[in-house]
Amino acid sequence: MAIGNWGFDVVFSVSDQRVFTPQNLSRSIGSEWANHSRIGLKDQVEYLRPSLQKITFDMTLDAMNGVRPRATLEMLEDHCERGLVYPLIIGGRRIGKNKWRLTAVSEAWEIVMNGGELVRAKVSVTMEEYL
Repeated sequence: MAIGNWGFDVVFSVSDQRVFTPQNLSRSIGSEWANHSRIGLKDQVEYLRPSLQKITFDMTLDAMNGVRPRATLEMLEDHCERGLVYPLIIGGRRIGKNKWRLTAVSEAWEIVMNGGELVRAKVSVTMEEYL
């Protein structure tokens, strides 16, 4: 069953044949402020603008869970380097108001079989809001 997606290629799902889910999803929302120094007084603070939102999450890519780790890593790398942007959907609802861009992919190859077949890898994904 699909639980969300980012574009057409990254579809988060859980079933008896495939487990491909985000873990430890974290979203940061902030704003930017300016401090104006004043002689003999505390700084005067001025709101400037909202900051771009950021999302980070991890995924375990395991062949035993119906995921092709190497192909998935290559797809994520390609999407990151090409600068693709899509809405991020979890549970049928958009995360944030805008689309998201994939800004970093960090991977750790955990199990590699004889012949170089990647069986399990962990990947950390960083996304930033795109306007």
